[in-house]
Amino acid sequence: MTFKAEYIWIDGTAPTAKLRSKTRIIAGAPAGLDALPIWGFDGSSTNQAEGHASDCVLKPVFTCPDPIRGGDDVLVLCEVLTTDMAPHPTNTRAALAEVAERFAAQEPIFGIEQEYTFFKDGYPLGFPKGGFPAPQGGYYCGVGADEIFGREVVEAHLDNCLAAGLAISGINAEVMPGQWEFQVGPVPPLEVADHLWVARWLLYRTAEDHDIAATLDPKPVKGDWNGAGAHTNFSTKAMRESYEAIITAAEALGEGSKPLDHVKNYGAGIDDRLTGLHETAPWNEYSYGVSDRGASVRIPWQVEKDGKGYIEDRRPNANVDPYVVTRLLVDTCCTALEKAGQV
Repeated sequence: MTFKAEYIWIDGTAPTAKLRSKTRIIAGAPAGLDALPIWGFDGSSTNQAEGHASDCVLKPVFTCPDPIRGGDDVLVLCEVLTTDMAPHPTNTRAALAEVAERFAAQEPIFGIEQEYTFFKDGYPLGFPKGGFPAPQGGYYCGVGADEIFGREVVEAHLDNCLAAGLAISGINAEVMPGQWEFQVGPVPPLEVADHLWVARWLLYRTAEDHDIAATLDPKPVKGDWNGAGAHTNFSTKAMRESYEAIITAAEALGEGSKPLDHVKNYGAGIDDRLTGLHETAPWNEYSYGVSDRGASVRIPWQVEKDGKGYIEDRRPNANVDPYVVTRLLVDTCCTALEKAGQV
């Protein structure tokens, strides 16, 4: 008896890393993460090594059923290591694991809203070749063939994520034609990031079967069109119990160099998207406010009303590395809450 294991990893492409994967045939029946062997790949072909010493190591860190192949086959998300078993310089998961462990007692959880755009033959899906559709407005959460494009891929992707057991919590059409969103969470930092990377792989793989490309480009169409983000919802145990902790976290993100420290790690091309228009704050100005989608950080109105809950960091790009954004938010906010005695 054998099964197919699709080993998935994040490469070293700059400024935005890409997903790679390859298949290994493994003897026996699937027996969980610990039973999956480490593997290797040619890092010189993924921007992760030089040709004279090109071997890199794949260490399985998360596995789930493979909804594409079905049966006993599995998807295997991997960390990239060097041949001495140290985290590779492109491995951002290892740094998150350290921070998540350090602040585990604060019970941080995340929900990430992943926006993306479908393309077909070089044009956003729903855009006429050589022209533009009607201005944005009616497409958001719309219905009907004149406003919605690619729903068959979106529904197939949702089914695949659910069959894989990922913590996907919803989908919706977005403001621009061919633009959609799915949400992952609320779950702890490592889990939300692992699940989001696998959900991204499943998005590309599902769209491939429909001869459609999906992109995380934060500004896929220049001009008066919304960009694509990865709004990141975050809370700790204290924030879920106290509005004072909500304010502490929101203010911590605006202190000193923190706004720039975060924004420069929130995805390539962020200045194209965070212009102060199209439901964004300017990339170089920090603000927070209740029910304010033009702020850097939004406090939902229900959170103010209830006096507890979460904050939404609206700055991360669609192409952000979820291991990085979760690490930064946990480190900044949990450190501030710890100093304020709000843990």
